[in-house]
Amino acid sequence: MSLLSASALAEKPFFANLGGGLEREEFAQDCAEDSREGSPAPAVRSVVRAVELLKALNRRPVSTVEFLHAQTRLPKPSIVRMMQTLEGCGLVKHAPQHGAYYLTSGVLSLSHGYHSEPMVVEAAAPLLDALTLKVKWPVAIAMLEDLSMVVRYSTIPLSPLALRHSTLNVCLSLVSRAIGRAYLAFCSPEQQEALLHALAASEGPEDERAKDAGAMQRVLGEVRSKGFAMRDPSVWPASNTLAVPVFDNHGVACSVGLTYFSSAMKPAQAVERHLPELQAVAREIGERLKALQSDKSRARPGLETKPRRRPRPARVAVQIPQGGALKNPA
Repeated sequence: MSLLSASALAEKPFFANLGGGLEREEFAQDCAEDSREGSPAPAVRSVVRAVELLKALNRRPVSTVEFLHAQTRLPKPSIVRMMQTLEGCGLVKHAPQHGAYYLTSGVLSLSHGYHSEPMVVEAAAPLLDALTLKVKWPVAIAMLEDLSMVVRYSTIPLSPLALRHSTLNVCLSLVSRAIGRAYLAFCSPEQQEALLHALAASEGPEDERAKDAGAMQRVLGEVRSKGFAMRDPSVWPASNTLAVPVFDNHGVACSVGLTYFSSAMKPAQAVERHLPELQAVAREIGERLKALQSDKSRARPGLETKPRRRPRPARVAVQIPQGGALKNPA
C-alpha cells in the first residue's frame, strides 16, 4: 500500500473516525511503514498498539497513562487518543482520578466467540472455585509451554486475599516456582532430562539454578519424596505457593498451586492446613481429565461443562508487605 493510497483510505468514514485513537496522518504513516515490511501479511501497527494497550490494562484494576507508557513504550499523546477511542467503543472508562483508565465489562464481549476452552480448565475450574470459596486463598492451574508453566486458570477474582489483579497467561519458571517444580519433579524421566538440559542453557534469571545439575536434582528429589513443591523463597518472600501435580491418562498433565501470605502462615502450617485438600482436588481434576480423554465425560454426573457465572464476593483490604506489588506470585 502506498502512502498516497493510505492517505486516501484514511479519508474514508471508518478510518476518519480513527482520530480518537491515532490521527489520520499517523495512521497513513503506519500503513506506509507496514507496507515496507515486505511480508505477505504485514502487521498494522495501529491494531498492534491497541492490543498492547488492552493487555496492559488487564494487568491492573486501574491504569494511569504513566503506567501504560511504561508497559507499552507508546507516546503518551497516542495513548490518550487511543484511550478515547476505546472508551467510545465501550471497552474503557476514564477513572475519577486524572489520567487513569480501567476496562469495562464490554471487554467480555470480545471472548464470546471463543468456544475452545482447554480440557484442563473444563475439568478444573469448578473444583478450584469451590476450594477458594472455602479457604479464601487464590488457586491457579498451569500447563507446560516451551520452558515454563503458563497459568491457564486462576481463582483470583473469587479470592479476597489476592495480591494481583490477574495471573492468567503468566509464565512461571520450572526451576524456581512451586507450580513449575511440581510439574518438573513428576514428569517422565525422558522429558525431565530434556527440560533440564534446555533450562541449563536458559538466560532467564529464575532458571539460573538449573545450571547446577546436582542442586537441581536435590530440589526435585525432595519434591518427589514429599509429594508437593514450594516456591524458592528468594523469588518473592512476601508470599509463597504450595503446589502439587495433576495426572491424566498420559502422566503429569499440569500442576495446581495455592498462594498465601508468608506473614499469615509458615510453610509447615500451609502443608498441614491445605495440602490434603489440595491433593484431593488434584486427584479429582485428574479423574475428570481421564474421563474427558476417554470421551465419557458427557455422561458422567457432576462434571460441569456449561458456562458458569462466578460469584463475586466482597474484597477486603489487604496490607501489602513492604517491597511493592507482587510480580508473579504463583
